[in-house]
Amino acid sequence: MSTESIQDTESIQRIQEHDISADPTPPRTRGAAIIWGLLFAAIAAYGLWTVSDDTRRDGIADWVTTLTPTTVVSLLLLAVGVLILVGGAVGLIRHAQRRALAARL
Repeated sequence: MSTESIQDTESIQRIQEHDISADPTPPRTRGAAIIWGLLFAAIAAYGLWTVSDDTRRDGIADWVTTLTPTTVVSLLLLAVGVLILVGGAVGLIRHAQRRALAARL
């Protein structure tokens, strides 16, 4: 017998001994990846929509050049708030996934 077939036979015996394949669990859905992916896709879609037209591009350039320091700080706080909101939603989904897994077992 070749070395490969001996190793395969040993692997099969270990699987049968430990009954590894008896009840495989389904793969877990990565909720965080879905949410972050949707957020980045929305940002990318808005960016493409903005730069696809000269009028919109000029409007954004005019808007950015007229921002005051207070407006910039407000927008930064808004961005941080959105990140916290998305992080909280991801945490809630992860908690629900863990609870569902515990209920299944």
